[in-house]
Amino acid sequence: MINEISNAEQFPIMEMYYTIQGEGYQQGKSAFFIRLGGCDVGCTWCDVKDSWHKDKHPLMDIFSIIAIIKKTKAENIVITGGEPLMYNLNNWCSILKEEGFNLFLETSGAYPLSGKWDWICISPKKFKAPLKEILLFANELKIIVFNKQDFKWAAEHQKMVSQNCKLFLQPEWSKKEILLNDIIEYIKNNPQWMLSLQIHKYMEIP
Repeated sequence: MINEISNAEQFPIMEMYYTIQGEGYQQGKSAFFIRLGGCDVGCTWCDVKDSWHKDKHPLMDIFSIIAIIKKTKAENIVITGGEPLMYNLNNWCSILKEEGFNLFLETSGAYPLSGKWDWICISPKKFKAPLKEILLFANELKIIVFNKQDFKWAAEHQKMVSQNCKLFLQPEWSKKEILLNDIIEYIKNNPQWMLSLQIHKYMEIP
């Protein structure tokens, strides 16, 4: 029954690719990225604004995607966006888990959680704040630092996640030279936090 339901369930796909995870806790691991189209969070510094408009991207079902994944040696699947939780991912996750994949979610937390995940990274945005109830499920809290006010934003959201949640500060790419020293000093004074850098951009890994 689940296969029948999910075969008809199609979501807009901006892009898919097999690469190396370049940031956060899973950094350095090989992963197959599925980037869903559609997002209403509206980050002014977003580096994938083409993902915002879901109607611009082709619809695909999960079985067609799995056929593509199986042409690689991928074991880890990252579902990102856009904002992936705009869609109910229960069926997609169930089928991917049946295939034996590890499932990692990257979300702003602005929508209710769906799907079963091995790792949930929540990167809350001021443009559309996360739901407080979803923060309790975060394995990783990743704060993008665009200005010094974001350290206060980080401290506020640290209080909303579990004690086991991994905490990361990541400079917004265009501000990395300006803010990196401030981030380092903040981490030195708040050692529960760790630094995340977008190594895939430094190394020009697609």
